[in-house]
Amino acid sequence: MGEGRRIWRQRLVIAGGSTLALGATAAGALAYYASTLPPLDFAAARDRSTVVLDREGKLLRPFLTADGRWKLPVGHDDVDPRYLAMLKAFEDKRFDGHHGIDPGAMLRAAGQMLLSGRIVSGGSTLTMQVARLLEPREERSLAAKLRQAVRAVELERRFSKNEILDLYLTLAPFGGNLEGVRAASFAYFGKEPKRLSTAEAALLVALPQSPEQRRPDRSVEAASKARDRVLARVEAAGLATKDEVAAAREEPIPGARKPFPALAPHLAEQVVAEAPALRSQRLTLDGRLQANLEQLARERSLGLAPQVSIAILAVDNDTGEVRASVGGVDYFAAERAGALDLTRALRSPGSALKPFIYALAFDNGLAHPETMLEDRPARYGLYVPENFDLGFQGMVSARKALQLSLNVPAVEVLSSLGPQRFLSRLRDAGASIAMPKEGGAPGLAVGLGGLGITLQDLTRLYVGLARGGEMLPLRVKPATGPTGEAPRLVDPVAAWYVTDTLLGAPPPLNAVPGRIAYKTGTSYGYRDAWAVGYDRKHTIGVWVGRADNGAVPGLVGRVSAAPILFDAFSRLGLDPRPFPQPPNAIVASTSNLPPPLRHLRQDVPKTLLALATPGLKLAFPPEGARIDLAASTLDGRTELNLKVDGGAPPYTWLVDGTPVTPPLRRREAAWQPSGKGFVRISVIDATGASESVSVRLQ
Repeated sequence: MGEGRRIWRQRLVIAGGSTLALGATAAGALAYYASTLPPLDFAAARDRSTVVLDREGKLLRPFLTADGRWKLPVGHDDVDPRYLAMLKAFEDKRFDGHHGIDPGAMLRAAGQMLLSGRIVSGGSTLTMQVARLLEPREERSLAAKLRQAVRAVELERRFSKNEILDLYLTLAPFGGNLEGVRAASFAYFGKEPKRLSTAEAALLVALPQSPEQRRPDRSVEAASKARDRVLARVEAAGLATKDEVAAAREEPIPGARKPFPALAPHLAEQVVAEAPALRSQRLTLDGRLQANLEQLARERSLGLAPQVSIAILAVDNDTGEVRASVGGVDYFAAERAGALDLTRALRSPGSALKPFIYALAFDNGLAHPETMLEDRPARYGLYVPENFDLGFQGMVSARKALQLSLNVPAVEVLSSLGPQRFLSRLRDAGASIAMPKEGGAPGLAVGLGGLGITLQDLTRLYVGLARGGEMLPLRVKPATGPTGEAPRLVDPVAAWYVTDTLLGAPPPLNAVPGRIAYKTGTSYGYRDAWAVGYDRKHTIGVWVGRADNGAVPGLVGRVSAAPILFDAFSRLGLDPRPFPQPPNAIVASTSNLPPPLRHLRQDVPKTLLALATPGLKLAFPPEGARIDLAASTLDGRTELNLKVDGGAPPYTWLVDGTPVTPPLRRREAAWQPSGKGFVRISVIDATGASESVSVRLQ
């Protein structure tokens, strides 16, 4: 017995040594084989669809890859956890524990091959499948399987389990030109894979095994059978109850692919064209609001001619960020020229610029909302303005003239202001204005739409009014740094006068009065209908018309565009907040205004005085001056001397639109500043002539 045991031990030692030697040899051979392989190419994993996202990271619009595939970026955090559990249970139940290769699965696959003489199941882990997707090969051979195993070990050494899972979720094929679970979820279910039903998750688990044969849009029966096999495994693994699985089997298979999201198509194309190398771009848009306003445009277009389109722009007044941009009714509608972004098209604004005529008149001390204007036949050389209804109101206040959008009083105010001065202020504020004849002097018709402006620039001007006269650039991407000093269109008092006036404009039939400040416009020949409005938080601009600039009989801003504007505000879901009254605003009736502000025109005395006196000029302070208040302090009081040359006394001095002196016959006045900052100083003489300068007190 002793001799037998010794011999047995010797045989065990020899067998063990042989096994170790064989293992070492095999390991060495595998190591040598691995060293002969080229580095893994991750180009397939890096190649993704370009995506445009809203401000919260939600998908607005994806784009095909260069080779025509849908391959949306996705990670394990973007996917329903139940789907991940089903995937592991069906494909690789020991995924979280192995190092790339599952020996048990490999032995099972080898046994099945020996018994049947062919490969029945590959025994591949999810990591091995990732290796195959990174290095795709047609053949199913032992050599190919060995290569996948070696690559899987390499992947496990380089990446965490979640990173390997992310690679699978991105690379897995789902039929046709769909790659990755996120693209498949959108194509088959029309939603993100974050929340999937049991049946949806099971179908997505089943498809990558044989994506072309099981495509739901090609073979509902094959897809259903594959899904049911997954559900059976899910029930056996305890991931779903018997009742849940039974309900999932009854859920219909989607027999057709759904369209991918295509919100804000014009803006998405613009930003991608500007930066084609970026694979992901986040915009300032609110996806929910964008979808609502696009739907609103489609609904409202049903009552319009087939060639008529609608553009809508919504802006956050605090930041200048665009929250929604609807470039047209239907991107694919050729009769509406749907591919054109009509928020950027130059069109005639009609009366939509009138608020800025009055704002600049208020800002320069020419008028007040209760200043009386003449609405009666008038001629300016060869130009004879007419009201839209061809009637006249007689003497009206500036407030009523703007609320009723009367043309003749607006031209009267613009004549006093000067059309060149008007256009210069709009351009200085950042608006791009196109004139019909470049180089010529602008005429009074510019106040009634005789120029070109885009919906973007017009809306931006109204944002300036909502901000108390301070302008901001419109932005479609989040700010990455300081924006610099903002230009000013008018002072806060003038902006508030206009806002308070527009709040009283009669609303369309579908709206409640006094909720938003708004103005409409209709271009000559019924080619453009406009409505732009604002509350404290948002400004929305609406344009309706034909992209080819054709006439549309009956196209009027108040009838066609204003109802869309008020509907758009209702879809914001916010209650408007009141605009605070500036402390130095004058709230008074016409009779209680300073005499120069009671009437814009006093023809006889003003004309005679103007012929007899030299032109008015503000002598001190000069335009753009920086004034040291410390040097102007005497006996504890800070006083600034104001001086005027020419003109006809008495003179009224105003600071930021508010009178600071009673009418004075002398040419000098003393004013006590309340603090540092920019101010606009104006003087008005007895003829109504005025002069203004902007200075900085420091």
